[in-house]
Amino acid sequence: MTRGDLREVTVGDCSDLYYVDTGMYDTDEYGAVYIYDAARPAVVDTGIGTHHEVLLDALDELDIAPEEVAVIAPTHVHLDHAGGAGYLAEACPNAEVMVHEIGAPHLVDPTRLVEGTKAAVGDQWEFYVEPKPVPEERVVELNGGDTINLGDHHLDVYHAPGHAPHQVLFHDRDDDAVFTADAAGIWVPTVEEIRQTSPPPNFDLEECLADLDTIRDLHPDALLYPHFGPREYDDEAMDEYAAVLREWVAEVEEKYEELGDAEAVEDYFAENADLVDVWGERKASEEARLNVRGVVTYLDRQKE
Repeated sequence: MTRGDLREVTVGDCSDLYYVDTGMYDTDEYGAVYIYDAARPAVVDTGIGTHHEVLLDALDELDIAPEEVAVIAPTHVHLDHAGGAGYLAEACPNAEVMVHEIGAPHLVDPTRLVEGTKAAVGDQWEFYVEPKPVPEERVVELNGGDTINLGDHHLDVYHAPGHAPHQVLFHDRDDDAVFTADAAGIWVPTVEEIRQTSPPPNFDLEECLADLDTIRDLHPDALLYPHFGPREYDDEAMDEYAAVLREWVAEVEEKYEELGDAEAVEDYFAENADLVDVWGERKASEEARLNVRGVVTYLDRQKE
């Protein structure tokens, strides 16, 4: 897929569900946004906002008028998932923007979110656009145990704070599919591998492993990755990502102890990044830097 491509989700028993490649970071098959052509149409995640018109074009292709969109639901407020929320809210005037209560204030006033993102993503900021605030009266705060009612689909909300304290999973109980947010890692369909995502400042290994248990307990038919695309569920996917996380943290810890300098550790992993053939050298290197920062922050916090 490339930017703007829209496909129906055909994994498991999913119905009325589509996903669009947003062209995030000018990289194919990295950022997906999901659209429900349901009784109450909905958008799950919003991308970074830079190419928000791609989402409007997808709605048009599905014959969903912007005024018909009932729900905009970012899985968390990291800008690669919620940066387009304000743009979509402006274009879809009747939609409620539903997000975990911890993240809600950052959509209303994204100032601190922007500052944190700039610090976390470094040179990748050039791919972003300044997010638009979401009017406070449009925001609905979610907690674990809540349900988003789309009429013929019901999304049960599960708090999943390992990647970020404002992250949730959505379980479509009608189609038995889970929107994974970043709790299940990054699925790279071209090579059929799961890669780590461990951004600063809130990555927590133990909580991430607990979030995988939450998905295991749900045992859905389908996994819906924002990075990238749908796939059938199996327990091996959860086991694989648990192993990837443990090995990744151990590798960074070993190199951190060896070099004793966080920036040097970043440089090492950036220079030895994998998936260059898939994402391109720049994106692969910057992805490594971001993930190293998160692990180093986690390791330093463990020492306190």
